[in-house]
Amino acid sequence: MKLTILSRLMIGYLIMLALVITVSTYAILKLHEFNTENQYILKIDNSLLNHKKELADSILMQRQYEDEHITTGNPSQSDAFILAAREFRKYLNEASSLADTPKKRASLGKVKAYYENYQSLIEEETRVARINQSYDRKWYKQEKENVSAEILKKLETLEGYSWQDISNRLKMLGEAGVSARSLVILMALSTIVLGTGISFFITRSINKPLTILVEKTGEVSQSIFESDLNISSPPEIKRVAEAFNLMCGKLKALDKMKSDFFSTVSHELRMPLISMREGANLLSEDLGGLGTEKQKRLLTILAEEGDRLIGLVNSLLDLSKMEAGMMTYDFQRASLEPLIEQSINEISPLAEAKRIVIEAKAEGRLPRIEMDIERILQVLRNLVGNAVKFTPEGGEVRVLARPVHQGVEVSVTDTGPGIPRENLTIIFNKFEQASAVGLSRAKGTGLGLAIVKQIIKSHRGEVWVESKQGEGSRFIFVLPV
Repeated sequence: MKLTILSRLMIGYLIMLALVITVSTYAILKLHEFNTENQYILKIDNSLLNHKKELADSILMQRQYEDEHITTGNPSQSDAFILAAREFRKYLNEASSLADTPKKRASLGKVKAYYENYQSLIEEETRVARINQSYDRKWYKQEKENVSAEILKKLETLEGYSWQDISNRLKMLGEAGVSARSLVILMALSTIVLGTGISFFITRSINKPLTILVEKTGEVSQSIFESDLNISSPPEIKRVAEAFNLMCGKLKALDKMKSDFFSTVSHELRMPLISMREGANLLSEDLGGLGTEKQKRLLTILAEEGDRLIGLVNSLLDLSKMEAGMMTYDFQRASLEPLIEQSINEISPLAEAKRIVIEAKAEGRLPRIEMDIERILQVLRNLVGNAVKFTPEGGEVRVLARPVHQGVEVSVTDTGPGIPRENLTIIFNKFEQASAVGLSRAKGTGLGLAIVKQIIKSHRGEVWVESKQGEGSRFIFVLPV
């Protein structure tokens, strides 16, 4: 079952939305991961660095007040030493709870051990000093210096471990950031490409059948009723295509019925009309000089109208044969130039009567064409005759022939009133005539250009018209070599 247009659009939009959500979710997760790592650095390593500084300051302060604490027993000095000792233990406990690696915990363990040794020296020296004033102070001082130096050294080691961990984490974050950025860019590009591809295929699946429908509609406007529209498309457009095929079938049947009707009527009218014309001619000859002027005039009108009706019937029969593919053509290789000259000579009396100048010109050497001479002469007579008919007195008609790619192009240009734009596409249809606004429709049957089109088509050529109102018209046909 084929998806409807709405279903295709909704599925396409949902896929693109899912892709955007996926990319956005991944970016958010990565940002959360980076934020977590940064918070960890601030919480652990940065705090350890701060505690290291506080511990170093605390041990230095104890060293500063240790002598007064041992010898004088000054409460204020002793309080400063005791306060610094309390601070040291406090920061040491906090740092120990923050230590996240064995090396950091080992460093802090050694700091604690050395500090306990330092406190033991302080307590022992205090006890000895209060009992005996002449003890070996120099030894105690050296031992305390050694212990405090080891404490500071281990604190420096702890700081080094912290900075190393910070560096490692920042490096890891940097590598993860580059990887995440590359992946996000790749996912974004993939989303764009995939989204564009989905949009293209959805649009194409809708636009392609519509384009075919437009082309087929254009063929219908040119009286081509081929009901062969079979396209893979959404159900809505498929129903339109089925209705279009049904319409073309009915139009084709109607067009065939009309052609058959005109063919039958024309065939049935031809012989009676010939008989009427010949009868009028015989009556005119029998009357000789005995008939009245009115009788002669009526007989002349009957003969002329009979000729006109016979010409119309012949045109209808020819067009019916052409459309049915029953017209026979006598193709032979010949040159167009004599035919152009002949068609101009035949229309010259009318052109001279309207004081119209006819100019014929050939650009370069024209190749010989495989054609039916009488039918192409019929085309030239029609186009040149129409040009003279629609060109006002004192106007100009130009016939130009020139070689083109693998063929010959012939154009007939007049200085008449031109053809309305809306009539340019229908002027080659049967019984269609066009005239400029303000001018009366020329007397005719509307079959001439339809016959021209069928003849050129049978010669595998093309025919069209270019015109603007008030600027004349230019009829062009191309015949292949």
